[in-house]
Amino acid sequence: MKTLLFKAADRGSADYGWLKPNYYFSFAQYHDPAKIHFGMLRVLNDDFIGGGGAFPTHPHDNMEIITIPFTGALKHKDSTGGEGVIKAGDIQIMSAGSGVQHSEANASATDPVTLFQVWLFPKERNIEPRYDQRSFDVSERSNKWQVVVSPLDADDALWINQDARFSLANLEAGKEISYTNAFKGNGVFLVAINGKVSVNGEELNKRDALGISEAESFTITATEDAELLAIEVPMN
Repeated sequence: MKTLLFKAADRGSADYGWLKPNYYFSFAQYHDPAKIHFGMLRVLNDDFIGGGGAFPTHPHDNMEIITIPFTGALKHKDSTGGEGVIKAGDIQIMSAGSGVQHSEANASATDPVTLFQVWLFPKERNIEPRYDQRSFDVSERSNKWQVVVSPLDADDALWINQDARFSLANLEAGKEISYTNAFKGNGVFLVAINGKVSVNGEELNKRDALGISEAESFTITATEDAELLAIEVPMN
């Protein structure tokens, strides 16, 4: 097993007033040549969007964009006709494909939104752009993985244009959980959204992450109650 530790305190950050992002990988003005991507995972931004904050309409192409909200509600509208509001328990995906314009805005004038936004390089380029979102039962991730994004029909998840898989778990202190790759040769970018866990001797605290490769499975132990995100991606 090969691992690469990303400490929360070492992330890039910015303060735009209404937007306060933390960057796991090089993005915007933040650049670290050692943190460009992890396999097909190009962007993982941990965003705080203040009340009334909004990203005006802007373009994307040939990127799989996944949004995972934690608090508040986020409005989305795009040139495919896709629009909606997402909140905690919801997942949103947009395949930018051959090109799409979209906007995002805090649905509240006063309450903040916190979320992860994730970008993956696509499996096929220039597909027809598409948008989808779904609400998931959070109780279904208690001490087990709940797959929320996957190209595999058996996973009953939001479809993605990549051999990638997003899984969430809420793990009680003292419990163990194993992760096994859905695709041979993939790596996993594991994020401790909250709490504390250990993996292969590495300790992850809140918002720490561990890039895991050259292993088809691994086990996680919660040293306190923890929320986890596993992003499984091709490494090349």
